[in-house]
Amino acid sequence: MKMGKWARLLLAAAPLVAGCGDFWQAPGTSSSTTITPTTLSSGYFYVLDSATGQVIAYDIASGTLTEVASYALPSPPLAIAVAPNNDFLYVSTLNGIYLYTISSGALSTSPTLITSDPATAMQVDATDSWLVEASGSGYLYAIPIVSSGELNGSCSACHVPLTGGTVNQLAIAPDNDYIFVAGGTSGTAAFTFTATNTSDPFGSAAYFTEGVETSSAGAALSVAVDPSNRLLYIGEADAVSSSGGLRAFTIGSGGALTEITGSPLASGGTGPRAILPKSTGDYVYVANWSGTSTGNITGFEIAADGSSYSLTQLSSSVSTGIEPVGLVEDSSDQFVLAVSEGGSPYLDAYYFDTSTAGQLDTTITSSAFATMGIASQH
Repeated sequence: MKMGKWARLLLAAAPLVAGCGDFWQAPGTSSSTTITPTTLSSGYFYVLDSATGQVIAYDIASGTLTEVASYALPSPPLAIAVAPNNDFLYVSTLNGIYLYTISSGALSTSPTLITSDPATAMQVDATDSWLVEASGSGYLYAIPIVSSGELNGSCSACHVPLTGGTVNQLAIAPDNDYIFVAGGTSGTAAFTFTATNTSDPFGSAAYFTEGVETSSAGAALSVAVDPSNRLLYIGEADAVSSSGGLRAFTIGSGGALTEITGSPLASGGTGPRAILPKSTGDYVYVANWSGTSTGNITGFEIAADGSSYSLTQLSSSVSTGIEPVGLVEDSSDQFVLAVSEGGSPYLDAYYFDTSTAGQLDTTITSSAFATMGIASQH
């Protein structure tokens, strides 16, 4: 998966969502930063600017961060999701969810309001057939998508109850068989999912586990799934000696979850708010809060011995801004992008070290906006 509490900050690698009226604005002049190495370029990625109420499109071309265009949002943003086919971008706001079409990285200038539900977390399934979302109302919804990217609201049974009113993040497994929801002190809920069941993708026995988090004082803050469906990752507060930790579970037959040996592992801060499994499957990165200080990203190498897995922390972490809440890999697999709601800076871009496997090196920082989230093309 290349993509917090989305009401804070969103980072995505893909097209972006905007709002009504004065949707397109000329690019600003505030963000053009040269990096080393200058030979690397990224795909398009999009930042939600909470201060101006905009979605801003960026790319990195030959080492330079460039603002491509900005799009005004109709109301304060909550969450962002890009369809796997890169044709559509969904942006949740206090007014509801807006749909943007994407063409060569550009967004449509007339977004469509497709539902009034103010989702705090959402993702499109691997078949581009369902928008899965939760708004803290106590339910997880799967809404069918038609070919135009709009929602077909005819599936009245396509929802399941959640325990508790908090939804920090959700993640759909790459094989599309399971959905996991990080629900704060309610733990992490898991559901089976069948995209081809158009009347009820959750099924009659959808709910198969809850409270995956095992720290009595902890809270599930973030969740992600390995790109090969091998492991479930959960970021929890107070998981290791009253500090944040990363839990890892193998995903077995029927969705059975088994915590791996050595889990949980200290993640390097008070709150692991975002998790990024690298697309190649050999590393996983965790963005951590550290009180009012700058945050950090801690990386772990993944080793496999048959069906057994182990995680080993990399020797060096990298700093982020204050309170990082979004972490994605760009579509070219050249950069890891992080956004921090507390600023100092708001955006960090990293490239992969050429001599130390898995190590991240800072390339770009920017405080040209007040971030609330990020997304990237797939």
